[in-house]
Amino acid sequence: MNLSPGMPEQQSRTGQAQLRHEQPETGRPKTEWPKTEWPKTEWPHGEKPDAARTDPERGGATVLLLAMGLVFVLAGTFGAAVAAAGMAAQRAAVAADLGALAGAARAIDGDAAACTFAADIAGRNGGRLVDCRTDGLDVLVTVEVAVTPLPGLTRVVASTARAGPVRG
Repeated sequence: MNLSPGMPEQQSRTGQAQLRHEQPETGRPKTEWPKTEWPKTEWPHGEKPDAARTDPERGGATVLLLAMGLVFVLAGTFGAAVAAAGMAAQRAAVAADLGALAGAARAIDGDAAACTFAADIAGRNGGRLVDCRTDGLDVLVTVEVAVTPLPGLTRVVASTARAGPVRG
């Protein structure tokens, strides 16, 4: 395929090879360049291949992205730990409230029956009865709930509730 009329075919192929920045076929053996140096040719648009660049900031965005990801992971872990502690406090409050109500329902049967029933209900709600007292027909209970917000970090949350007959 001739690029212009009157040009021999060999010249048109040579012209195409130069457009692609390749060496024209000359019949000589190809010169092997040392692996540590780049060929002394002009690169398109004056750029060098990535391996020949000596930019000291190359790869800086990757490190920045990894650092930002680590910050997000740490913030998420801290948020999850705070949420777990808050949920444990709610669970302790619910177990104490229900234990006090259950104990108040049995307060007429005596201190031992009221506290046994309060301990049973508190345990079913994920708590452990720590203290139980009766004051007449009122029952005062303290319940603890253990929480592990992070591996190796166990905390105990306590809540106290009082229940008895309505006074008016």
